Amino acid sequence: MNKKIQLPLQTANLVVGFMVWVLISSLLPFITEDISIPPERLAIVTAVPVVLGSILRIPLGYYANIFGARIIFMISFILLLFPVFYISETSSFTGLIIGGTFLGIGGAVFSVGVTSLPKYYPKEKHGLVNGIYGMGNIGTAVSTFAAPVIATQIGWSMTVKLYLVLLLIFAVLNFIFGDKQETKIKTPIVEQIKGVYKNEKLWFFSLFYFITFGSFVAFTVFLPNFLVTYFGLEKVDAGMRTAGFIVVATLLRPVGGWLADRFQPLFLLMGAFAGLTLAAIVLAFSPGIGLYTVGSILIAAMAGIGNGVIFKLVPFYFNKQAGIVNGIVSMMGGLGGFFPPLLLATIHSITGSYSIGFMAFSQVALVSLVLVIWLYYMDRLTLAKEVFDSTGQGILVTSPNGTILSVNPAFTQLTGYTEEEVIGSNPNVLSSGRQSKQFYTTMWSIIGEEGSWQGEIWNKRKDGTEYLELLTINAVKNDAGEVERYVGTFSDITPS
Repeated sequence: MNKKIQLPLQTANLVVGFMVWVLISSLLPFITEDISIPPERLAIVTAVPVVLGSILRIPLGYYANIFGARIIFMISFILLLFPVFYISETSSFTGLIIGGTFLGIGGAVFSVGVTSLPKYYPKEKHGLVNGIYGMGNIGTAVSTFAAPVIATQIGWSMTVKLYLVLLLIFAVLNFIFGDKQETKIKTPIVEQIKGVYKNEKLWFFSLFYFITFGSFVAFTVFLPNFLVTYFGLEKVDAGMRTAGFIVVATLLRPVGGWLADRFQPLFLLMGAFAGLTLAAIVLAFSPGIGLYTVGSILIAAMAGIGNGVIFKLVPFYFNKQAGIVNGIVSMMGGLGGFFPPLLLATIHSITGSYSIGFMAFSQVALVSLVLVIWLYYMDRLTLAKEVFDSTGQGILVTSPNGTILSVNPAFTQLTGYTEEEVIGSNPNVLSSGRQSKQFYTTMWSIIGEEGSWQGEIWNKRKDGTEYLELLTINAVKNDAGEVERYVGTFSDITPS
């Protein structure tokens, strides 16, 4: 029973963490009525919680493996009490920056659940499970929608204080219902980092999540104030529209994970980045509120699906180092939400338009699409190489003129020749001399006519011993029907 409750409990934990994380950006239109903030600094106030919320994801993901999710969630909620109370009492820009920085703990708890929850489910369900947990992103929508409504009744300061009650309740819930028996993994953090930092997939996934989750966070913190200042919407209306953006992205996250459990995840990522590219181009032309809404919803949909797919890929490729990799990838996603609001604000202050910023985003998404396509084909090549290397039959590949281009490990075991010794040579280095010239003439005549030949042939190993092999030669042709290479496979059938 205790294990079954972990998914709903940890998802609820993430909801609360994200509610606190975007507390300032949700209430910014109200806060600016009491605290004077220069327009060029508004983006800094909304972005600072993202910094610590991103960086802390590495240690929190790691320590979730060491101590278990129960302890990490509980401590995180207790620590959040201090910056939340501080913000509710502050009356200065500096106070918002200090308190906002430590609100980042709320965003950092994301890496706890994606590290803990896969331990309770088989690998074929990891995409769906992490997708459901990722729905905790809805916490940003709850704050963005509810906080302004409450603030109109009791003021922003008292609204912030209500979050103290919420944090205390969830600290207690984790103490009571958190899994004390969770499997712990105690590999030193330095060893885990050494084991993954040279793997290019770590950095590809980090970049992809930088774009997908980064666009989600960026729009979450950017939209409320943007819709009020640029389109002149009412604060509550802007909050509801932003909440709609968040709901779409959040609900499609488990859909992305579920699809990734059933289809090729990299194909799904290609579609997500193609959609992000298109949506950003639409926004770059500064459309009216109707088309702007369509572009924003498309970004929400593609970001949500992309987020779900990526956290299917992480445990698939990094099963033993999931904690540290989840931390690094999710950190990069958080940082992806830090830079766009600042970039858009800077570009707007210089040019008076957001178009250049959105066009830059479209190009980054397009580059990511190209990289996913490249990664897919590299994966295909890697798979082919693994099959080539692991097969028990000897394999040699030659050019059309008979020069050896490649051999597999089984070739070396059967003949004694290493790859370095035979590359560039002719297969006649293996000849035993038993077959007549007519034998080879007939063999190549059949290959020329039928494209393949199979038969028994005596060859000689490097040490001079002769052996009988069953040999198959196939001609590999291009679309024009021209031979590009020959592939020979053989096995030792020498009578014992």
